[in-house]
Amino acid sequence: MQLNLKNPLLFFDLETTGLNVASDRIVEICMLKVMPNGDEELKTRRLNPTIPISPEAMAIHCITDEDVADCPTFKEIAKSLAQWIEGCDLAGYNSIKFDIPVLVEEFLRAGISVDFKKRKIIDVQNVFHKMEQRTLIAAYKFYCSKELSNAHSAEADTYATYEVLKSQLDRYPELKNDVGFLSEFSSKNRNLDYAGRFVLNEQDEPIVNFGKHKGRRLREVLAEEPSYYSWMMNGDFTLDTKRVLTEFKLKVYT
Repeated sequence: MQLNLKNPLLFFDLETTGLNVASDRIVEICMLKVMPNGDEELKTRRLNPTIPISPEAMAIHCITDEDVADCPTFKEIAKSLAQWIEGCDLAGYNSIKFDIPVLVEEFLRAGISVDFKKRKIIDVQNVFHKMEQRTLIAAYKFYCSKELSNAHSAEADTYATYEVLKSQLDRYPELKNDVGFLSEFSSKNRNLDYAGRFVLNEQDEPIVNFGKHKGRRLREVLAEEPSYYSWMMNGDFTLDTKRVLTEFKLKVYT
């Protein structure tokens, strides 16, 4: 099924040095820009993460430190990449929990603020899990009747995600061919930060979503425990999470 698009839709996948959103880096990025008229533009790039690739990650994507030693860093491509994705909605597989938070962290390290909260985001994994409960390899076989060769390469996974979404629209008549609907359908949370440390409750109040204060209003926690802010700012949390916390604190106390 041809996607019904008002804006370009950017399918993307990352291969990284590990699974820690706050500290791991991108080693390969693939982005497939699908235009409203159906035209496609593909960009795949390997990057020098400036830190070692973990053995666990290397075993999955088979990219070694030597493979990316002479590649550009994310900071070197960040400005041109931000310009290329401007105005695009986003789609990926497990992108809300991992790929988008990692990408945001890389942009922030490079000194570039890209607000993905203004974009519509489709997480094909969430659509799949709501319908069938499978992995990307199984999703590709189930929806497209194909074996996913070269799985865990960014380009193969990116194209597979694109094909799976189109097949999902063909299979489920209750899914509207509309980016806004798919974005809302595939979202699972009301996160204020991409890592989900702070979320909105039913009254649209920021609440803490982890640790001993989980479920409590952030305003109350900061009032009762002033050291909480410093603890988070000095802790191993994402730059995005720290930015959201700081913005909230300034809004409440200034």
